[in-house]
Amino acid sequence: MEQPRKSTVVITGASSGVGLQAAKALADRGWHVVMACRNLEKAENAAKTVGMPQDSYTIVHIDTASLESVRQFVKNFRESGRSLEALVCNAAIYMPLLKEPLRSPEGFELTVATNHLGHFLLCNLMLEDLKKSPASDRRLVILGTVTHNPDELGGKIPPRPDLGELKGFEAGFKEPYSMIDGKTFEPVKAYKDSKVCNVLTMRELHQRYHSTGITFSSLYPGCVATTPLFRNHYPLFQKLFPLFQRYITGGFVSEELAGQRVAEVVADPAYRQSGAYWSWGNRQKKNGKSFVRQVSPEARDDEKAKRMWDLSEKLVGLV
Repeated sequence: MEQPRKSTVVITGASSGVGLQAAKALADRGWHVVMACRNLEKAENAAKTVGMPQDSYTIVHIDTASLESVRQFVKNFRESGRSLEALVCNAAIYMPLLKEPLRSPEGFELTVATNHLGHFLLCNLMLEDLKKSPASDRRLVILGTVTHNPDELGGKIPPRPDLGELKGFEAGFKEPYSMIDGKTFEPVKAYKDSKVCNVLTMRELHQRYHSTGITFSSLYPGCVATTPLFRNHYPLFQKLFPLFQRYITGGFVSEELAGQRVAEVVADPAYRQSGAYWSWGNRQKKNGKSFVRQVSPEARDDEKAKRMWDLSEKLVGLV
């Protein structure tokens, strides 16, 4: 008898942290996971370490900082002949100690290029693959963060995100511009701004394409204080932050639990609400349930979403 066809999910940044645990959780549910990663050897070792069966995953190279690499990834995926049922945009970098901006191969500020522009291009290209899937349930999920939202405690800590009038994007986002608002480079703000763009992208995808039957959503799985996202922070911060979240705020979530929550948003019928931003809260209650969280005022600004979309389309060469 022919085996039923497995659903396929693409997860960026699946070689460590939440991305790896989401890959394992979905593989455990019978999905085939395309681990889209920069370092293929690291991804292979990581998949083995968490015990993913050999036939449950494929590793394909992507560097979301490079638009060329994103296009090549899509080409490689299509050549595999697989249909696509879900895309998870998870890869992110956070480099809080930078004094000067680093640049992507195309010359854009690296944090925004990696976290937003590369994923923006990937979403737009892979929409075609999601639309073609014969499955009735197809989903596109973008990872969020509490720091995008000044209405929540975790987002109140300065510098706060602010895309301003998007002057940096409007000016082409290359030297001398390194911030979306066109102001002076601030690495922590660059990260937060990129995550506001992630939420705006999800909401605008929903506005434009939810009539295709695809579910577009974001989630904040709780504070994953041990994630490799913090690998570029002070060693002392890396040591103390998990303890602070575990014992002081109660916001601590393990990578494994966060990965399972991503898998739920990808696969469970309860999460078929398009345009939703799911949160497990800033504080972990015992048996805490997810709820639809209102996003920040800036991330729910429809005019800003449209403008961010139009400028991002130009930057990544879609128009």
